[in-house]
Amino acid sequence: MTTENTAALGATVQAESIVLLRLPNDEVRAVKVEAESTVSIGRFGSFLADELIGQPYGLTYEISNKRLIVIPAKSFQEVDDTDATNELISDGQAAQPLTYEEIQALKESGAHASDIIKRQIEQHANYALKTEFSKEKYKKRKEAKYSKTFTTVQSTLFNVCEYWFKKDHDRIRDLRPDSLAQIVNMASIRPGGRYIVVDDASGMLVCAVLERLGGKGRLFTICDTESPPAYPVMNTMNFRLDDQSSVLVSLNWATADEDYTPLSFTAPDTPEGEAVTDRQRSRINKRKVVVQALVDAREELFAGEFEGLIIASQYEPYSIVEKLSPYLAGSAPIVIHSPYPEVLVETQNKMRMLSKYLAPTLTEAWLRQYQILPGRTHPFMNMSGSGGYILSAIFVYVMRSVVYICVHQVDSPIQLFAQL
Repeated sequence: MTTENTAALGATVQAESIVLLRLPNDEVRAVKVEAESTVSIGRFGSFLADELIGQPYGLTYEISNKRLIVIPAKSFQEVDDTDATNELISDGQAAQPLTYEEIQALKESGAHASDIIKRQIEQHANYALKTEFSKEKYKKRKEAKYSKTFTTVQSTLFNVCEYWFKKDHDRIRDLRPDSLAQIVNMASIRPGGRYIVVDDASGMLVCAVLERLGGKGRLFTICDTESPPAYPVMNTMNFRLDDQSSVLVSLNWATADEDYTPLSFTAPDTPEGEAVTDRQRSRINKRKVVVQALVDAREELFAGEFEGLIIASQYEPYSIVEKLSPYLAGSAPIVIHSPYPEVLVETQNKMRMLSKYLAPTLTEAWLRQYQILPGRTHPFMNMSGSGGYILSAIFVYVMRSVVYICVHQVDSPIQLFAQL
């Protein structure tokens, strides 16, 4: 059973939600399912969104005249092992006499994808000489090219991270799903906890913490923007607005500085005898709420006792740690992710010199995927080179005290401890 099918058990597609569609060529697209609308997925066709609403995730559909037909899941078939090879078999254009123009004519005539593939197999000069393994691969390549099918995938954290990593791994700073899982585990994220996150990975870390919190706890994000950042990854996760508003708080680097003086709110003067309109009163109340929210957020941050600090930033990480670590509780984990090991090695060396950072450890995320098929189990030929590097440490309180002991006229250790 695939990952998306396992995660989809018991879940159904809801209106106004983001759904991931896995296409025959293994590409994944994110679409919004709105009632009484049409969803287009390019050359694969379009369909009515109402066909998906209320249906369970993990089903495979075929598009036919904007309607969806459920395709039964394929079962594994036993393939006889063989020592035959395809070394001397030519698979070039000469072996396939069916021309591009003829294939286009079949498409325009409304021929089904299976009929086109069947025609190609019948006219292939060397198809019968192929091994059973090669025949299956040939069929899959043709299905990816001509079939109009897709499989619905639920927007879980794993699937969303995998989707963004394949789409644009630089935008999420090489945060692979296995790297993200290690970060969440090292940071010990739990419901009801209070955490600080510095996220320049398009919101991937923020989404991971929000999912673990489950609407209970507190998450402070420190960013560059003056207003709360618009994390593109968060739009794919289908979070409820109530969970975000009650948990998520954002400050920029200026307002997170204790020396910063926020602007105080003063009501505008109105000419004597002139009444305040409802529009002016609403604007005044909104400004008052914004100013008070900023004051409350700063007070909560400076009160400290946060249970973890997670960083995936474009800036030098040690300066961020030194800036935010005073607000951590004792034994709070610090986890830093970076696509580059050099910056983390430098940070690790600096943290080792300070007793308040316990056991700074640098690790590299490593992943190998395998194809699991009867008689064909082997690693995939194409895999990502790196999922980034992770530096983890424990923040501890350092107690500095000096004890003066008067040892004169002490005849035994028992008397010494008695004086202490």
